[in-house]
Amino acid sequence: MVGQLRARRAAGVILKVIKQGKISGRAILMAGAPGTGKTAIAMAMSQELGDVPFTSLSASEIFSMEMSKPESLTQAFRRSIGVRIKEETEIIEGEVVEIQIDRSVTGVGPKSGKLTLKTTDMETIYDLGQKMIDSLTKEKVMAGDVIQIDKVAGRITRLGRSFTRARDFDATGADVKFVQCPDGELQKRKEVVHMVSLHEIDVINSRQQGFLALFSGDTGEIKPEVRDQINQKISEWCEEGKAEIVPGVLFIDEIHMLDMECFSFLNRALEDTMAPVVIMASNRGMSRIRGTNYQSPHGVPLDFLDRLLIISTQAYGEEEIKQILKIRCDEEEVEMADDALSVLTKVATETSLRYAIHLISTSHLVAQKRQANKVDVADIKRVYSLFLDEARSVQYLKDYQDEYLYNEIVPGQSDSMTVDQPSASA
Repeated sequence: MVGQLRARRAAGVILKVIKQGKISGRAILMAGAPGTGKTAIAMAMSQELGDVPFTSLSASEIFSMEMSKPESLTQAFRRSIGVRIKEETEIIEGEVVEIQIDRSVTGVGPKSGKLTLKTTDMETIYDLGQKMIDSLTKEKVMAGDVIQIDKVAGRITRLGRSFTRARDFDATGADVKFVQCPDGELQKRKEVVHMVSLHEIDVINSRQQGFLALFSGDTGEIKPEVRDQINQKISEWCEEGKAEIVPGVLFIDEIHMLDMECFSFLNRALEDTMAPVVIMASNRGMSRIRGTNYQSPHGVPLDFLDRLLIISTQAYGEEEIKQILKIRCDEEEVEMADDALSVLTKVATETSLRYAIHLISTSHLVAQKRQANKVDVADIKRVYSLFLDEARSVQYLKDYQDEYLYNEIVPGQSDSMTVDQPSASA
């Protein structure tokens, strides 16, 4: 990332406490002008978190869902809370010595065979059925491979090629992984960890079709009684050491689009014992709270704003803008001359960074039309004249507003369209 050092340092501190599990139930507001990298910082935080659940949504999505606003926010909260479930399973792990598959003479009927596995301490022969033979064939297992067999699921995993076969004259590619032959017993007990979200558990337990509802997307509203039972069961598993709650991150963009009902819900939800870290973003200054006539900073009620840790993002400098544009050119595989990049940087400082980024691909198309491999200053000037930025568009509307429809409506008048009534004499 480029620039925003103070905001990135603050985000780094937040990341550390999230990973340590010490900040669940807190809320962070990222406030700044449009195009200052608020969403980019939030996406970078999600990548740094790794295994921690991360949910992203726009505040306007809550009003478009076919469910109540508290229910959609509750589902978003529970998507952001993970449950790390631990269970022990029996596995067979060893190096394949030999695979024997017996087929009938007619070619019809089930196959059978024998699989010889070994470790550094022992060697055993297992009988194979049709299902295991198909799994071995699918995984392309051969003598010298180190495999792992899940006894419960019957799943075969090819771990790699044994080091003892490293000197064989086999045709091995660069992607072949060599591993040590396992030691000890062939059959072992291994702890397996599964990560699921609370929302996934809610859907599975509230629908007749179970986990298939997760794929259809038709989750609908979930009864509070179901969630209470699940919370109780998860708490019991945590006490027994079978599960662990992992508070994740919920990122809500355009937080100023929420109304008082949503803010009241967030106020209460953040006090819950199982609450994720809520990161919000807003590009508004003093604005009206949706659904009211009251103004507040960032369009957020003052009592809720008092709960937030606020991270401010600043406007980019000229050198930072130039570096961002250069990275964007590399991403879009556009070769641009140095003087053209300087002109584009000047355009970005006078208009906006987003407008300048849009001109990269369009100028590249103009350069291709004149059969040039590199974008020049003339290409930047050409697309600058073709596509208006915000300021020039507003000025154009002021100059030619008489030629547009409904231009007689002025601020202070009603936005509703009036129709002239015919006079009585007519």
